[in-house]
Amino acid sequence: MRAALAEAQRAWDLGEVPVGAVVVKDGVVIATGFNQPIAGHDPTAHAEIVALRAAARALGNYRLPGCELYVTLEPCVMCSGAMMHARLARVVFGAPDPKTGAAGSVVNLYESAQLNHHTQAVGGVLAGDCADLLRGFFAARRAAARAARGEGAVAGVIDNPVDDLVQGPAGQP
Repeated sequence: MRAALAEAQRAWDLGEVPVGAVVVKDGVVIATGFNQPIAGHDPTAHAEIVALRAAARALGNYRLPGCELYVTLEPCVMCSGAMMHARLARVVFGAPDPKTGAAGSVVNLYESAQLNHHTQAVGGVLAGDCADLLRGFFAARRAAARAARGEGAVAGVIDNPVDDLVQGPAGQP
C-alpha cells in the first residue's frame, strides 16, 4: 500500500485527485498507476485502470490471474468491473468511499453471486494515511480557490466535503 500511496502523491503533484494503485504478482510489483483523467482527457484513467493496463502489457495478457491490486481509495463500479474482468485474485484498498465505493460502501460487486468471477476485496489497509492524503489535497485546493477569489478562511466554518468522501455524511465511518 505504501507504493500505492507514492503513486497517489504523483497524481497530486500533477493536480489530479491523489489516488494510486499497484499490481503485484508473486510478491513483486509489476505495474503502477495514478489518477490522470484530467491530463489525459480520459474519464476512464483512474489509477486502477492505468495500473491494470500496464500489468496486462507487462504480462502480455488481458487476464491477470494470481495478481493483486492495491489502491488507496475504494474502487468505483467501473474499476471494480475491470478488476473482475481481468480475473484479479484480490483487491486491497485503503480509504472507503461512501459516495461511489463498489466494495461495500455503496454497493458490493465483489460479493454479487450473479457475477461469474469473484475477486476478493479487503479494505482499510493504511486507511488513515490514504484518507489524510485525500483530505490534504482537497483542503489545499479549497484554500487555493479561496485565495484566487481574494477570500480568507472563514473562522468556525468547516468546509470539508472530503470528510464525506472518506468518512460518510455527518462524520459516520
